[in-house]
Amino acid sequence: MLLLLALGTVFTYTVVSTEEPEDRSHKLNYSSFSLPKEHIPYFLRNNRKVAELCRRDPLCPFKDALLVKRVCWGYEKNCSPEHRIGYPVCSTVDSGWASSVSAAQELFWKQADFGYVAERRNELKTLCKPLNPGDSSLKCTSHMRFCRVTNLYLDLRNPRRGHERYKEDFLQRGEIGGQCRLKGKALAAEGQHKSPLQSWFAELESYTELNFHPVKDGHCDVVVKKPTVFMKLDAGVNMYHHFCDFVNLYISQHLNNSFSRDINIVMWDTSVYGYGDLFEDTWRAFSDSNIVHLKTFDSKRVCFQDAFFSLLPRMRYGLFYNTPLISDCHSEEGMFRAFSQHVLHRLNIPQEAPTDGRVRVTLLARSTEYRRILNQQELINALKTVPSFEVRIVDYKYKDMPFLEQVKITHNSDIFIGMHGAGLTHLLFLPDWAVIFELYNCQDESCYRDLARLRGVRYVTWQKRDKVVPQDKVRGGGASPPGDGFGRAAHSQRLHTADLTSHTPRRLRKIDLYTHTSSQSHTLFTAGKHCTPTLSHTYSHTHTHTHNLSVLLYTCILWDSCPIINSDDEMSFRQPRPNPCVLLCPETAVW
Repeated sequence: MLLLLALGTVFTYTVVSTEEPEDRSHKLNYSSFSLPKEHIPYFLRNNRKVAELCRRDPLCPFKDALLVKRVCWGYEKNCSPEHRIGYPVCSTVDSGWASSVSAAQELFWKQADFGYVAERRNELKTLCKPLNPGDSSLKCTSHMRFCRVTNLYLDLRNPRRGHERYKEDFLQRGEIGGQCRLKGKALAAEGQHKSPLQSWFAELESYTELNFHPVKDGHCDVVVKKPTVFMKLDAGVNMYHHFCDFVNLYISQHLNNSFSRDINIVMWDTSVYGYGDLFEDTWRAFSDSNIVHLKTFDSKRVCFQDAFFSLLPRMRYGLFYNTPLISDCHSEEGMFRAFSQHVLHRLNIPQEAPTDGRVRVTLLARSTEYRRILNQQELINALKTVPSFEVRIVDYKYKDMPFLEQVKITHNSDIFIGMHGAGLTHLLFLPDWAVIFELYNCQDESCYRDLARLRGVRYVTWQKRDKVVPQDKVRGGGASPPGDGFGRAAHSQRLHTADLTSHTPRRLRKIDLYTHTSSQSHTLFTAGKHCTPTLSHTYSHTHTHTHNLSVLLYTCILWDSCPIINSDDEMSFRQPRPNPCVLLCPETAVW
């Protein structure tokens, strides 16, 4: 089945036969690969017969990819560590997690990189064994987090729909199953993680060993020949949660070694409701067809010849919602970068290289009641005082800006600034050299810091908690109680001017934040509300128009030549090299 699904990316017709393909190189449709150029050698390595067809075809445009030897994602058998697409970087060793740097790297690779795929592939076990060619089959990873089926029988003639999206007793015995030898005890033992968005156990618990072949014996009102993916979705109106769905779908494609868009995606939902999706354009990276709701098949017996049940968005120790991450490690060329490349390529999002010496700064504004920058225009004015900054202010409201346009802006940003919130999930689509600057994390410190570690982009945020005061105190009233990070108590953030101490031209030694107490100081940025920052910015009359917030942003960027601070704290810059690689200075980077 794996080969057939893989071939679906190459041939213009749907492959449903289990026989070995004959030589049809004259019918190859190379444009249907639709993979990033960097990924093609890995695809060919895992699909040897497709590679052989390409090798024999003089018109195959991927001859260069065939010459790349010994490359592998990392989860394949006989894939040596030095041949993996990438490997984590660990700056130090947390003794609570690992005993050495190499052990820390391997652990991070298994937690949040292609090592995660390797472990899931090793878990796959047969729960219903075919006895004859063409019989049904059921294979699952531990806790039934991912399952692969053939000739699946699904009886939806009497659906028990209601208000619950994931009703656990929606299917009864005999209503789901196949003709194969069921290992009932082994299946029952996989129910420890039974939960709507953590396991498929509730849906497959009633899988029944049938005494008839669903397709051959004519028990299906509908036979779905096209490969199918079943998904249970998290939240289509929240980017962070919805991209848990998309990331896990991409990882499931690696588990199944299939990247064809000639597939059906069926949303498993037992309710009578529809589903709102603000990011529906993203599905085009995975399927050429519209999403199918399970209730489409109500009143029918449906048989799926080839299908898998995708990894879920809130699995225990899953990706990326519940990912336990060893500290002081990050990815550079790992799985989340591959996901980003895959989606950007298929959605045709271009990278417009920055102009020499220019830094593209995107500030994500919020028009919501909470988590806003109330003095936003003053912040923008400060940013614009830095000559090298090209400043753009965006409000990613789906009614005003299509999602793909949002992604294009993000992908063409060198510094992306925003308040804590789902919009920071856009960091997945930043270029490799970019910096994500979370202005205030609303006491959820690890959320976007860890996502940046997974993606492999630099992350920075304000660190000094004593710079955060309640909004009422900023406004002159009484202090509000501390917030819980979810907007249930009023907060404002006051971030004071940067103390830029002496340093060498090549390396920034120290950036410190301090409270300016001079009676002549002026506050440029004022209060916010409910995890809304006050980007408080003070300067004395002796340093007129020195916008230190902008200076701090710039000094967080390490060019080929770092900025120089003069004795009077005025900043001058050496000309950076053309198309510089943007990196954070080590003293200010927070992974």
